[in-house]
Amino acid sequence: MATYEPGHVHIERTALNKADHSYDLKIDYEATQDQQKGRGILFRMHGSIEGKPVDESFFLRKEEVLPRFLMDLSRKAQAHLPAPKKFESLPSPHPLFDKMFEDIRQKLNVKSGDPIKPENLEGM
Repeated sequence: MATYEPGHVHIERTALNKADHSYDLKIDYEATQDQQKGRGILFRMHGSIEGKPVDESFFLRKEEVLPRFLMDLSRKAQAHLPAPKKFESLPSPHPLFDKMFEDIRQKLNVKSGDPIKPENLEGM
């Protein structure tokens, strides 16, 4: 199951076998201004993975949020699984994440071809 509304995504999955995993995650996000990093998106992923509570928050700058927010969400989810289980990457072509991507673009007023300052990409 997956639902979307601007600023909020809810994804839920039931394990199909013992090698698989279950999760029920809510992803909230909002545009905000960080004093040191500038404008960006504050994410909060909360819920459960394999029945264990998850509550992770992180900020991505405007320049880094669109190319990497799904990767960062997937990595944070993976950290809650015992080895050797693997958390599949959140599928970027999924229509739900397409809507999320467009919402983030609007919240940050990002347009194709906008210039990016190279110094803002350091450490990505």
